[in-house]
Amino acid sequence: MNKSKLVVGITQGDSNGIGYEVIIKSLADARILDSFTPVVYGSSKIFGFYRKLVHNIEQMDTHVIASAKDVHLKRINIVNCLPDHFYAEPGQSTPDSAKAAIMSLEAAVQDLKEGYIDVLVTAPINKRAMTAEGFGYTGHTEYLQKVFGADDIAMIMVSSQLKVGVVTGHIPLKNVPSALTKEAILRKLVLMKESLERDFGIRSPKIAVLGLNPHCGDGGLLGDEEQNIILPAVQEANARGIMAFGPYSPDGYFGLGNYERFDATLAMYHDQGLAPFKAIAFSDGVNYTAGLPIVRTSPDHGTAYDMAGRDEADPRSMMHAIYTAIDIFNSRLAHDELMQKRLKR
Repeated sequence: MNKSKLVVGITQGDSNGIGYEVIIKSLADARILDSFTPVVYGSSKIFGFYRKLVHNIEQMDTHVIASAKDVHLKRINIVNCLPDHFYAEPGQSTPDSAKAAIMSLEAAVQDLKEGYIDVLVTAPINKRAMTAEGFGYTGHTEYLQKVFGADDIAMIMVSSQLKVGVVTGHIPLKNVPSALTKEAILRKLVLMKESLERDFGIRSPKIAVLGLNPHCGDGGLLGDEEQNIILPAVQEANARGIMAFGPYSPDGYFGLGNYERFDATLAMYHDQGLAPFKAIAFSDGVNYTAGLPIVRTSPDHGTAYDMAGRDEADPRSMMHAIYTAIDIFNSRLAHDELMQKRLKR
């Protein structure tokens, strides 16, 4: 396969959310077919339904296939992987829309394993609805970690302004303190360093580490995790050659723009990292899963049922997710080729 033009697999996500709309808008400019070949996993019927709802698109050249092995390099390919009786009901969660998200994801992952697509971009899902239909995972990240046998992964939010990873992901807030250990923080720092170097081409990356408690525990008055867990993890990371700094109090760190001094930031829990990230970079934010043997990205927003079917969805995050996946794939190739040359010396 010609790697100068990658085949990008895109899952539909929840068929009643804004997934199809942001996909269609992202692929509307025919010139994108000069850069990559898209493969959308879902339903040509549902694609057509949303296509009619999106205005100011004159023509889209689509090609319906059963698998990405039959990809047309100059068309928007649609893998029909849903039952014919599935249809769109914009704005509401239904059992069929959750099942459709699962089927789309499973079909894309199968083609990814077979090498028919090069990277995976996932549209938003309804985690609760999918769980009710037997999905068994709290999100894409956990599913892909299991399917591809990754020992550990890191969710990294990426934009042109900052990169933010988290130690704990989709767990209740009350469980965060017990899940924080020196070893867990150290593993994420190792993963982030490797990803920043291999996936983003950053040499000797500097990583800031946030505290857990208000004012970083205020010397133990408001909590001792900073002194007993986080700081020792930072010190051990430095002993291993990782340029880690902190812990920093999150409010001042983001409020004063200190993130601009670092290549990435490691937050202790989901909302501690994602809330400021989305406030700063929502329109171009991308969710990237580091630590996988494959490249997977997604937009940094959810299903947005409230605007589904109204042609109101902003496609910029999806567009950035697609091009970030391509950039990471190419960065990995360049990095691995460089490492091979060094080994041969």
